[in-house]
Amino acid sequence: MKKEPKISSLIDKAIFDYKILEPGDKILIGASGGKDSTALIKYFSDRVKRPDCGFAYKAINIQSDFSNPFPQKILELFKEWQVPFESIDVNILERVKEGHKMNCYWCSTQRRSQLLTYAIENGYNKIALGHHLDDLLETLLMNMLNKGELSTMIPLLKYKKYPVTIIRPMIYIPEELIIKEAKSQGYYGYTCTCDYQENSERKKSKKLLQDLTGGEWLKKERLFASLKNIQPDYLP
Repeated sequence: MKKEPKISSLIDKAIFDYKILEPGDKILIGASGGKDSTALIKYFSDRVKRPDCGFAYKAINIQSDFSNPFPQKILELFKEWQVPFESIDVNILERVKEGHKMNCYWCSTQRRSQLLTYAIENGYNKIALGHHLDDLLETLLMNMLNKGELSTMIPLLKYKKYPVTIIRPMIYIPEELIIKEAKSQGYYGYTCTCDYQENSERKKSKKLLQDLTGGEWLKKERLFASLKNIQPDYLP
């Protein structure tokens, strides 16, 4: 039976394959308190201790006016891991435009905007997000079914208007591997529980991905590989 790779090894591979890190980088990591961002922060807290580090990082939490307090257990782990951390209070509800209602997409957009503003004002050139392989494939399915386009999240996204790049170092990692790691390290179970969640399309795509792959890692890898193995002669 093939030995299951470590999360750190898969992140190392993604960083190498896509040249995600460069000497002198200042990286801002979005910290939600959930398993995905916590796993990513753990990786950076370990990697920064390597002799060939060459970068600086900081974890930042965007605390909205309606979200639960950042989990104390995660704060304790950050202290143990020596993670530089800051939490910023943002009133997201007051930003909702008249005639519209709060939803997950709007909240996510505002948090991302706040991260971008903080990065620019404080000299960070990259923002690291905890999106993993399942996130990428679910987004692919949503865009195909709802927008009629072949697109998804990418590991390295350079903004055209801003001196900041979005990086997603966990794109090779299936969600089940992160869940195993989170449970073994004691940070599983913390997630958003606000009253504005409307993730119906994301939930549908998650179920569809499960139906397509049976939860098999290899099949998810093949779906991902197909995005880089385009056969234009067999496409309309």
